[in-house]
Amino acid sequence: MRVLTGLKLHGGTIAREVVKNKILFLMLLPVILYFIVFHYLVMPGAYVAFVDFNISKGIFGSRFLGLDNFKFLIQTGELWNITKNTLLYNFVFLALGNVIQVVFAIMLTEVAGKWFKKISQSVILLPHFISMVIVGVFAYNMLNFNSGFVNTLLVQAGLERYEFYSDPEIWKYIIVAFKIWSMTGYGMIVYLAAIAGINSDLYEAAYMDGASNWQRIRYMTLPMLKPTFILLLLFGLGGIMKGSFDLFYNLIGNNSVLYPQTDIIDTFVFRSLVGQFNFSMGAAVGFYQSAFGLLLVLFVNYIVRKVEPDSALF
Repeated sequence: MRVLTGLKLHGGTIAREVVKNKILFLMLLPVILYFIVFHYLVMPGAYVAFVDFNISKGIFGSRFLGLDNFKFLIQTGELWNITKNTLLYNFVFLALGNVIQVVFAIMLTEVAGKWFKKISQSVILLPHFISMVIVGVFAYNMLNFNSGFVNTLLVQAGLERYEFYSDPEIWKYIIVAFKIWSMTGYGMIVYLAAIAGINSDLYEAAYMDGASNWQRIRYMTLPMLKPTFILLLLFGLGGIMKGSFDLFYNLIGNNSVLYPQTDIIDTFVFRSLVGQFNFSMGAAVGFYQSAFGLLLVLFVNYIVRKVEPDSALF
């Protein structure tokens, strides 16, 4: 009875909040509908991962295979390679990306010139809006063997041409460089907002006490940005198994020579669906991707809650 009463009171509280803030909830309605339609109603489709999908028979009419699709991925060794690549790339994107975003945000905050600050912020933000298709074309014109800009400079310098598209190792650094280049400006905005929210009286007091710019950054700005940094890392971990498909596909394409170092879960699923028409295999990898990402977020959030409860998501 106590539980039912509690539920009733809780439901009444929610109803009062909806009536009180009906305009705000109406503004949230499109987002709520988006998640319901594209994230929840399609969840039964995950069953494809456990069947031998046949288009004529439909999802629930296809032959049930259990975990056979997952076993095949493990036996072929593909699952380990694409998981390793996806995790390593995304860890680098998260860690290095957030550090560089903090550095650029602090640098722009310390710049005195108003116009220079605005122009610099616009220039840093611009790559975020450039299509990865254009980035892929740009990379090809820079790095291709016959007429690429880099190889042209090497020939003019009396050196031999370098086959970038035949060397998997170097593409780890090229991909990371392009990703950091494209994400720094957008991520920096969050840290700029966090810095703007710091009480200016603290900086004035530190300045009066003789603290240098570096001391104010080290002992005031960076500690104040720590909760934001941890929160963004936790949010980023939610998509740690979701690779930047547009970046990888437009840079690598169907160059199988580079797959050992550049193949991620998203590109593998794409080839399974488009090249092999293996819907069940693609769904199996996608299911594994979501389950692994969920467990990773729960595990990291548990550790953060133990170490620093105020920075945990829940």
